[in-house]
Amino acid sequence: MGLATASQIAGSLASVALAAALVKAFSGKGLLPPDLLTTGLLAAVALGAALTVAGATRFGLPISTTHAIVGALVGAGAVRAGAALDLAALSSAFALPLAVGPVIAVALAWLLLRGGRAGADRLGLARGDCVCVGPELTIAPGVAASTAIESLGVTVAPSAECRAHDDLQLAGVDLDRALHRGHVLSATAVGFARGLNDTPKILGLLVGAAVIDPTLGALVLGVAMALGGWFAARRVADTLALKLTPMHSGQGFAANLATSILVIGASHVGVPVSTTHVSTGGILGIGAAARTLQRRKTREILGAWVGTLPVAAALGALLAWNFA
Repeated sequence: MGLATASQIAGSLASVALAAALVKAFSGKGLLPPDLLTTGLLAAVALGAALTVAGATRFGLPISTTHAIVGALVGAGAVRAGAALDLAALSSAFALPLAVGPVIAVALAWLLLRGGRAGADRLGLARGDCVCVGPELTIAPGVAASTAIESLGVTVAPSAECRAHDDLQLAGVDLDRALHRGHVLSATAVGFARGLNDTPKILGLLVGAAVIDPTLGALVLGVAMALGGWFAARRVADTLALKLTPMHSGQGFAANLATSILVIGASHVGVPVSTTHVSTGGILGIGAAARTLQRRKTREILGAWVGTLPVAAALGALLAWNFA
């Protein structure tokens, strides 16, 4: 948990330099007339999005902060700008990337898992094996170690048998342990991607209203997001980790790798994707490949995704009507 929090704050700070295009995209410029980009309007958008995400989090449903912001921006913008809200620009800039992001994540996670399995089968690797580099070993019982040494090579055997010959090894890699460490590192990359991707979207509202310096804003938002994740995201984490599909370390590594590649890449080029949707899509891809997907929970999540935009739009409109 601490590693994920630290990596997310690092991603938030890095977003100032690496995701400036996202800050501009979510400032409202180009979508609304400049004279309507007031502090009150952008505050209504931020609060509407925050209430939407908080409500879903309360029920353990992983919805998109990005979708919530876009929905609130549409609702608040429609109230304050009416026909002056540029829906064509909104659609071209946000709709397509947000729609295809989770689909690409499903496909990429599926391919990574299938590719990993095919490679392991080709090499004769299985869970619980160890790859040992050292003198060729004959594992048959009753054979003296001195007669088992023939030449330097690579031996694949169950971990327990590799450990029995530690004195003859130059190196040994326990596959289960390596996959576990890879899973942890890939989860850290996802934390970084979340900070890199989500911070600019909220920061864009603050910069658009000219209420905070970008670097200071990234730091404040990074800490705020970390605290929110630490104290309030347990139910969402349980949903993604336990209720969509059972996963071992290798599957989790594939899902995390797909998420981090897509989100970090999209953030750098200024394409707005949802970290939550991409991450969930990666897990759905794993479940689809393993045929262990929990369909009821999947339907609940997809229903929450569909409801995010109208709920956030309604809240944004209500807040803009009363306060902006």
